[in-house]
Amino acid sequence: MTKEKEEHREDPMQIDSNRVPTGSLLTDYLRIYYGKFFPYTDMFKWLAYGNDGKHPGCDSSYFGRREFSFTIKSDRDEIYLRFQSFFNASEMETSIKAKCPTKIDIGAVYTVDPAKRHAYAQSGFNPIERELVFDIDISDYDDVRYCCSGADTCLNCWPLMTIAIKVIDTALREDFGFSHILWVYSGRRGVHCWVCDSRARRLSKEQRSAIADYFHVYKGGENSLKKVTFSGPLHPFLARAYTDVLKNEFEKWVSTQKLFEHEERFHKILQLIPDESVVSELAEKWQGNSVRWEHLKHMLQSGSKKTQGLRRCIEEIVFSYTYPRLDIQVTKGMNHLLKAPFCVHPGTGRICIPIDPKKCEEFDPTSVPTVAQLIEELNANASIGADNYVEKTSLAASVHLFRTCFLEPLIKTCKDELENAYNTKIQQTKDSLNW
Repeated sequence: MTKEKEEHREDPMQIDSNRVPTGSLLTDYLRIYYGKFFPYTDMFKWLAYGNDGKHPGCDSSYFGRREFSFTIKSDRDEIYLRFQSFFNASEMETSIKAKCPTKIDIGAVYTVDPAKRHAYAQSGFNPIERELVFDIDISDYDDVRYCCSGADTCLNCWPLMTIAIKVIDTALREDFGFSHILWVYSGRRGVHCWVCDSRARRLSKEQRSAIADYFHVYKGGENSLKKVTFSGPLHPFLARAYTDVLKNEFEKWVSTQKLFEHEERFHKILQLIPDESVVSELAEKWQGNSVRWEHLKHMLQSGSKKTQGLRRCIEEIVFSYTYPRLDIQVTKGMNHLLKAPFCVHPGTGRICIPIDPKKCEEFDPTSVPTVAQLIEELNANASIGADNYVEKTSLAASVHLFRTCFLEPLIKTCKDELENAYNTKIQQTKDSLNW
């Protein structure tokens, strides 16, 4: 670094908490964050799934066969380091601190150590375990939100993510019987879901595809006008989603997005009605009428209009605007990478913190801790001990949520499963010897 650059280099401990760090300042912030805040031990406990080498039956090679990917920003471009692997938490911590990645992605568990994959090219290098994951971006709703677009979000459109969490989380638990589910804020425009039950991690590609198709209702390309069509009675899962979540949330969406206050917006809704005579009648009666949504519901649900073609029209409109829009390819594959929890989003500086699905309507993306904010809080508590950095900052509640609501129940289940499998194996060995 030249003397001139040295003189103009900003002190990373002089903080403007409202500023999103970039360039060398982001690197300095990440160095502090990875040095003092990132929960390495918790991440290791999660991704080892009880295979920590501390009790019989565990697989000491398990964590070392997991792929990590680092994105590292240089002065000119980004460098992607795939197939990183670590034997234990200490190795992972050392590597992350040394490289200061702007993004950490987590991949599958492979048959062999990903870093040594070339040596096993002939005998096979394949993914054998992967969490069932879901990726939902609010930018995929740009055709139905009018407050923001692209990566931008606000409190008026964020309820779309709340809806997605409620609908998918309930189905995963009630319809598929999964228990260990982690929801994470992506840092800017969406949410990620990790289903971590052992049964979920061992699903085949075909089984993952079947689950993805189960959730896949919103269809059609960018130029397709109607993307939700119901030809008969709603599937019980969809009926529950409509009754328990979507119906009421759409009523709020009508208000926050002013769907019936602007002509181009309510004409878009009219285009979803297949009967032109009904559309013409509604358009005529809506001139100067301020209760358009109530009028539309009454007209389509009245006895005279309950034809086969219009029977599901209200539900189709509600689903078109509010039902979760998934990137199903992420869910179907085992080799897709997904951003790790507790990363720093380089575009916003926000931490990718867990979301409590039981209280997801309380989650406010605008109040998520930023890396600059954490360093500012660290400066304000400069006298605290080295083991208490997180506890004295606004990240503490998120780490506590991760541990108590997700990690601890998960590890208990994993250790019970490993112990039961070990005892069963021992008993089978005894039985074979007795025979």
